[in-house]
Amino acid sequence: MASVPAVKLGVAPHDTMEKYQILQELSPGALGVNVVVKEIKTKAKYVIKQVQCIDHHHANQALEELMPLLKLRHPHISMYKELFQMWDSEATSMFLCLVMEYSPTSFQDIIEAKRKEKAVIDSKSLQTMLVQVLDALEYLHHLDILHRNLKPSNITVSQNHCKLQDLSCHALMTHQAKWTVRAEEDPYKKSWMAPEALSFSFSQKSDIWSLGCIILDLATCSFLSGAEAMHLRKSLRQQSAGLQVLLQTMVDRQVPLADTFSDLLPTMLQADPSDRVLIKDVIRITFGKGSLTSSSGALHGSAIPEVVTSTLLEGNMASILEVMQMFSSRPEVQLTAMKKLMSMPEDQLGLPWPTDLVAVVVAVMERHERILEVQLCACSLLLYILGQALKRDVDAKASWNSSFSAMLLSAMRNHPHSTRLIIKAYNLLTIIASQESASEELQKAGLCELMLQHLSSFCGDRDICLSGLSLLWALLVDAVIMNRDIFKKFPALVIQVLATHPIDVDMAEAGCAVLWLLSLLGCIQEEQLEEVVALLLRSIQLGQDRVQLVNNAYRGLASLAKASELAAFRVVVLEQGCSGLSLLQETYQLYRDDPEVVENLCMLLAHLATYKEILPELEYSGIRTLTQDIQDRFPSSLELISYAKEVLVSLETAVCPSPEDGELLSAARDLSGDLPAPP
Repeated sequence: MASVPAVKLGVAPHDTMEKYQILQELSPGALGVNVVVKEIKTKAKYVIKQVQCIDHHHANQALEELMPLLKLRHPHISMYKELFQMWDSEATSMFLCLVMEYSPTSFQDIIEAKRKEKAVIDSKSLQTMLVQVLDALEYLHHLDILHRNLKPSNITVSQNHCKLQDLSCHALMTHQAKWTVRAEEDPYKKSWMAPEALSFSFSQKSDIWSLGCIILDLATCSFLSGAEAMHLRKSLRQQSAGLQVLLQTMVDRQVPLADTFSDLLPTMLQADPSDRVLIKDVIRITFGKGSLTSSSGALHGSAIPEVVTSTLLEGNMASILEVMQMFSSRPEVQLTAMKKLMSMPEDQLGLPWPTDLVAVVVAVMERHERILEVQLCACSLLLYILGQALKRDVDAKASWNSSFSAMLLSAMRNHPHSTRLIIKAYNLLTIIASQESASEELQKAGLCELMLQHLSSFCGDRDICLSGLSLLWALLVDAVIMNRDIFKKFPALVIQVLATHPIDVDMAEAGCAVLWLLSLLGCIQEEQLEEVVALLLRSIQLGQDRVQLVNNAYRGLASLAKASELAAFRVVVLEQGCSGLSLLQETYQLYRDDPEVVENLCMLLAHLATYKEILPELEYSGIRTLTQDIQDRFPSSLELISYAKEVLVSLETAVCPSPEDGELLSAARDLSGDLPAPP
């Protein structure tokens, strides 16, 4: 067989390489000569592997197989810059030239240096190298690409950054004559190969065997010589007994990651490839032990490759939570894990309320409280869990404690400008506030003060206002008010919100509900009464078809009319040609068969009828006829009949107003008048 062409330093051996200047010839590899070159134009250094081919057909076949490798893009794979064929007339042979990135240091250099010193590779470096190599190999295998030639000299290292290099192809690796010659010249070259690869059978599992041999060499370089290590690798192809003894020696000598390797290497170095694990299994075993995350300096400052995270998160909810706890300090892992949980079927989430899951998510939020993306993702996950739970059971209760709400408040304070976080946190707090004693705890924690800031700062943000009004409702309904003074500040903001969104029916509905509760609690100041009454009436006009809006608006009007004569007058006086009484009659015609709406109308009329100055307006507006119709329509509703009788009795005893009464009513009309449109 023809020899490879002689290489002269500083001189390109052929015109096809004229753009490169050869600087150095490296030790030959299993397939050919490696030379360090400098590209004349860019001054960049590369390695060119010159592989002697059998003939043109063999060269073309290899080139075709290698071309897809030019498209690989991975931070831990040394890319081929270009591939070309070269005819050497002296050797009368065709050569395939593979131009790849140059790095002066490889795993082999590190191993030999430590072997000379009889020193272990430190834990941090070992972990960093292992993670990067696993990431790169998984990338290749995911694309159904084999390395075929994994060994320490084909993994470069530069400033703790590793790269796989010298990927080969089927055409080159099955050239039996070449392998025979190289193996005879240097048996060390083939000692990394899997048993089946010696017969030119390559697969992902043959790469796994080679990687196992590399890990074994990294772990034993402090106490095995190069010759001993080579004989060990070869002996493992026949029997694995020697491996167990060696693994125990590693443990006894306290080699870094010895426990992990004791679990990992027996699965990688199985002589029968069918018993050998795949790369994803290697990742699970390596990280599943937790030693890469718990030991000193573990992965410090290095991002955990996405493939490692995604592989570990392929299990059920319990295993995902275990990974989250194992990598509790890594926000990128937490984000991927939470997104994975949100994609899981509801029957795997431990509904109605998975206590363990919630505890882990809350812990993640507390640990990474300054990372907005983590907070957003955690809130989304908690809302998803609650949504799924409530779909199953509307009465489902969440296990809640004060630290949970305090954490949500802290998140909003840490990210005061994130409207998305505020909305998600409000939605969660609305659910929490509906539970026993939660409202009081939230008030103590300062939620009301925070909401006042948000409604003032984000008055124009529809979503914040809607979620804020819903949360305020949840705090007020059936709750013990801890500080009435703080709630007296809300009516002005609610008025401002409704004025900012004057034609938003959803906003009007939420605002009416809150104003009703604030009126019941006596939180609406006297100077706000007229404006609140006007807003409630306008809301009814805006959303007559919204029964909940209508009910809450009339409840609010009834509450205000009961407490204040001025508010009562404001209901009955004309505004823009229409009074509250004519609006009430319209509502009755729409909902005359709805006992709840009719009861709220009657309650308002009963409170209005307590003011004798208003009775003439009720009479003139046809309220007597309306009330009698209600009494006839709902004879079995005791509460409703009671209100109707109060109105009718007041009207029966009414007389025409005296001049003084007429003057009072006229003054009230002048005082109330037409309110200017909200700004």
